[in-house]
Amino acid sequence: MEAMEDDSLDVKDDHNHNYCASGSGKVRTYLSSQLSDVTTVPQPVCPAVPGGEPGTRQGKPRPGGTGRSKFMDSDTGSESSEVSETDFTAPPAAVEGKFTLDSTSKFLLNAMAVEDYRKNHWPNLEKAIDRLLIQNPTDHISVSYAQIYSYIYKCVCQQHSELLYNDLTSKITSHLQQVSTQLQASPPENLIENFNVALTQYTASLQCIVPVFIYLNKFYIESKLNRDLREDLMKLFADHVAEKHVNTLMPLLIEAHSMPFQVQPSTMASVVKGLHSLRPEWAQLAPAVFSGFIPQINPPAVESLLSDYAAHDQKLQMELSMNGFPRGDQSRKRASDDS
Repeated sequence: MEAMEDDSLDVKDDHNHNYCASGSGKVRTYLSSQLSDVTTVPQPVCPAVPGGEPGTRQGKPRPGGTGRSKFMDSDTGSESSEVSETDFTAPPAAVEGKFTLDSTSKFLLNAMAVEDYRKNHWPNLEKAIDRLLIQNPTDHISVSYAQIYSYIYKCVCQQHSELLYNDLTSKITSHLQQVSTQLQASPPENLIENFNVALTQYTASLQCIVPVFIYLNKFYIESKLNRDLREDLMKLFADHVAEKHVNTLMPLLIEAHSMPFQVQPSTMASVVKGLHSLRPEWAQLAPAVFSGFIPQINPPAVESLLSDYAAHDQKLQMELSMNGFPRGDQSRKRASDDS
């Protein structure tokens, strides 16, 4: 009788292929054993490709699921889109190879960026700097400042700030060395005037160069070097031009100061103030000359030396009169109380 009941059991299959029976639990035992046999069939192992990803993707077991979750979804007939465990268990060699490739790629990209800077950005900037350095204060040179700023902006954004700063200072240093060589060939009687022209021209050039390099100055020179671009460029002039000629200039300035109007007062004032701004300590080489154009060079006046100051002023007025500079019309001067 039991055998007949077993044979007559109605095993049903729903639309999801979930087997069920209306009889005793023997059918479920039988089906469980069949499913166990199916799940023990060895699955093909996909070889791992570089980067730790498998050649084909397998379904990931669902949390808390049974062996049924390892098969395709019977409704869709497609493989699961979830990442398989083999993605996270790739061989170490494959993972290391991936990082090595990334490092190489970064190195190649950086090399390409530097090459682009050398071929495109810096040559255009160098031409513009040349034109700004050789211009005269009264000349008008057509320069696209927007384009120059664009090049500088790209260089800073591509992490070429240090490279750009070094190229800029090297370029200006080379120019100043040529200026110094030209001044060495200048006759002594023209050295003061020629030095004033060189200083004035260089200062005018910086009024154009410094603003256009403001992005480099703000995000590299000020933030990382704790300096200022204009101060650095003026220091280059002091090191490569003024310092090499100051010992020759001082005797000429003292001589010109002793002979009024031998050199134009505006030229004297420009040279003396320029030297003082470059190196304030140079004023001690000729205090009498620098005190005539810059206040507080000499020590404070002392009451006990008032007579000496008056005698010095009288001597200066006498020298001016002897050199042909009259004191002017004295007829309209108010008479003193003693007369």
